Amino acid sequence: MDKKTTIRALAALAQDVRLDVFRALVVAGEQGLTPGDMAESLGVPATGLSFHLKELMNAGLIAQERQGRNLRYRAEFTAMNELLAYLTENCCQGQSCGAAAPNPCHC
Repeated sequence: MDKKTTIRALAALAQDVRLDVFRALVVAGEQGLTPGDMAESLGVPATGLSFHLKELMNAGLIAQERQGRNLRYRAEFTAMNELLAYLTENCCQGQSCGAAAPNPCHC
């Protein structure tokens, strides 16, 4: 993932509703969610939800699939993992930064 794509992804996630939507889609896994499911579970009006979904799609963090008359959204796990890899690339010289690491860093 390059710097420009990383910035676009982070900008998309830097908003309460979009972060909640992305987290819900990650939890839903490959099954994904419909906009109606998300609006109901997150308490977000459907009219506003479509704007947030579009922003997450433009950032490459989610994908949309048409199933008959419905749309289903899924998290793009490859993009999520690439974003995490980019953010941790220079952390602790590529070693695990967890508490279990021999010399945990504070990055």
